[in-house]
Amino acid sequence: MRKIFTVLGIVCASVAMNAQIVINEVYGGGGGTSAGIVLNQDYVELINKGTSSVTLTGAYLQYSSATSTSAVGASNIQALPNITLNPGQTFLIGEGTTTTSVGAALPTVDFAPTTNVLNMSATAGKIFLTSNNTPVASATDSNIIDFVGYGSTAVWFEGTAAAPAPSNTTSISRTNGVDTNNNGADFTAGTPTPQNSTSGTLAVSDFGKEKSLFVKNTFVKNNEIVFGANAKDVKVFNMFGQVIKTASVKADGTLNVSDLAKGNYIVTGTVNNEAVSQKILKD
Repeated sequence: MRKIFTVLGIVCASVAMNAQIVINEVYGGGGGTSAGIVLNQDYVELINKGTSSVTLTGAYLQYSSATSTSAVGASNIQALPNITLNPGQTFLIGEGTTTTSVGAALPTVDFAPTTNVLNMSATAGKIFLTSNNTPVASATDSNIIDFVGYGSTAVWFEGTAAAPAPSNTTSISRTNGVDTNNNGADFTAGTPTPQNSTSGTLAVSDFGKEKSLFVKNTFVKNNEIVFGANAKDVKVFNMFGQVIKTASVKADGTLNVSDLAKGNYIVTGTVNNEAVSQKILKD
């Protein structure tokens, strides 16, 4: 995260870590015809990881190749609509695709650009969220709100390392909503989980007491999801929005997921009569 927008859409460096919209997930493997592509379209997913509603006015996405050190080209600068997101809410932007693309369709996107559509690399690149359309020419440009350099050949990235390389079958997404300004630490590669704004709080950040009590281990290493409170109507969704497990669990209880493949999933349930959800990564 490079700059912070307040709920009025004004850049304000004093607004601590509240009300910030950042890049949450990137998939560049869509839009082709190669065997194994899982989605028929590239996408970028934004998220409000703060604790209050946020408006981004006049924001842009900019994209450049992993190895480029030149200013972003005009055709790779994409105007975004005015975006207002509630805490934990996501915003799905559909990018490069073709009529012959293979793979599953995205959920209904929140924004389908008709000009300057970004055709991103599946394995390495740089994606920027900016406050205006001035071409990004360096990793420290003042108009950068947030950016992700991904793949081993990326020459610009936040922190000490680039985000891992995605592929035709994997995206890169923030690990439990973390933004430490270190792409290598903040992102992991896994099963794509595109989520639009109507997914409610099916996002990777926890806000409020109920959510903090829900899933205790969002990185699942030992085939058991551990819950911190009594949770009713627990459902586990795959990337296509299909329910693949259901349960009700007690506080400190577990749900065995040994039969699930490695990757990202969404867990929903009811805690203290409040609907909650959490993105998990199964290793």
